[in-house]
Amino acid sequence: MPLTTFHPNDDFRDSIATVDAAGKRVWLFPKKPSGAFYRARKWISYGLLIVLFAGPWLRINGLPVLMLNLPARKFIIFGQIFWPQDFFILLLAALTFLLFIILFTVVYGRAFCGWVCPQTIFLEMVFRRIEYWLEGDAPQQKALDRAEWDWNKIWRKTTKHALFLVISFLIANTFLAYIIGSDELVSIITDPPREHLGGLTSMVLFTGVFYAVFARFREQVCTIACPYGRLQGVMLDKDSLVVAYDYQRGEPREKLRKNQTRTAGDCIDCHQCVQVCPTGIDIRNGAQQLECTNCTACIDACNNIMDLINKPHGLIRHASENNIAQGTKFQLRGRVKVLSGVLMVLLMGLTFLLVSRSNVQATVLRTPGQLFQKTDHGTITNLYNVSVINKTNQPYPITLKVLEPLGGKISLVGNEKLTLPAQGMTEGVFFAELPKSALLTTNQKIRIGIFSKGQLIAETNTKFLGPAQ
Repeated sequence: MPLTTFHPNDDFRDSIATVDAAGKRVWLFPKKPSGAFYRARKWISYGLLIVLFAGPWLRINGLPVLMLNLPARKFIIFGQIFWPQDFFILLLAALTFLLFIILFTVVYGRAFCGWVCPQTIFLEMVFRRIEYWLEGDAPQQKALDRAEWDWNKIWRKTTKHALFLVISFLIANTFLAYIIGSDELVSIITDPPREHLGGLTSMVLFTGVFYAVFARFREQVCTIACPYGRLQGVMLDKDSLVVAYDYQRGEPREKLRKNQTRTAGDCIDCHQCVQVCPTGIDIRNGAQQLECTNCTACIDACNNIMDLINKPHGLIRHASENNIAQGTKFQLRGRVKVLSGVLMVLLMGLTFLLVSRSNVQATVLRTPGQLFQKTDHGTITNLYNVSVINKTNQPYPITLKVLEPLGGKISLVGNEKLTLPAQGMTEGVFFAELPKSALLTTNQKIRIGIFSKGQLIAETNTKFLGPAQ
């Protein structure tokens, strides 16, 4: 079959399927999809939902698998605590994740949106499946929506929105647990409400937001609010794998008529791909449409029609624009190889930082405005502030010692000993004392060690001020 150039009607570029010419919301009633891709999406979605809801309760070394406590500036990832002092590691991890998203999008298009995004999973695999269960498929939902408010409509709509609220409450609690931790969440639930007014307010707000998103806003999140959806237009190119319509095979379109010799393309213009689309687009208008989330519902719908008319699958399939236009197969190109190389370098750097990262980190600074002091027995002292952070779930009794230069000693002010709490920090003030013979310059570097039960667990450097030599 000779390669052709397809020019779809570009009217769709001036509007979106969820807004009419007057600017009013068009409510979508997508048909329930069925097919191999939809079955795969269901199993992946159920697995991710189990991980999401179980995550706050899973522990590694007594710590949550994931907790992003922004108010306390404490982050726990796979049982490891990260504090603001680990900013460089977190920044490198964020850059690595961002580059992975860019690379994944360049190669596979917007597959994340259709298969892994929590918004899509909750909407398509939880909330819409409840609608299909209570209100039927798209035609039944449309009829119910237009019907008068009789008992049948009242109990179905009331039950649906009650379930939506309950699920939104569970989602809100789960996301809150990822922020404040499951233990704190249990305290908010079990303690008297007046003791956790802030936490209860957060629960109510989160529940309201999730209910509004999944009951009303829905696909508008993907087409209007999602920043990743906007970025995909920049990251995609004509070699990115997307859900694409093969116009070389499908055009010209023609309705299928009985006992008619067919001379047109394989597309019978049945509009099944449009009816199942959760964002209401016509994939035949082109691959890189703003609203397309690569959910593959149109692929399943088209493949089901191809089975009925004895045509091969793949009229709508995963392919790039160049694959369709030129009849070629997917290949890794230079842009992907360069991004992959940079990603590998970032991953190696991140791995090194994580492996070499200490569980205890200390900061020692000279007390501002304080000069050195001479003692009666000829030594020099400086006053310091010490801050020690514990990144583990184990408390430590700690002592401080001067490691370098030799002959130095430390005297704590006001405390005989310091205790480093689990997942916390301790602060103190101490005098560092050095013999005058150990001072080679007026601004001598010294090394302080933090010991617990005789074992060195951290060390840090600071400056020691002394008299002119």
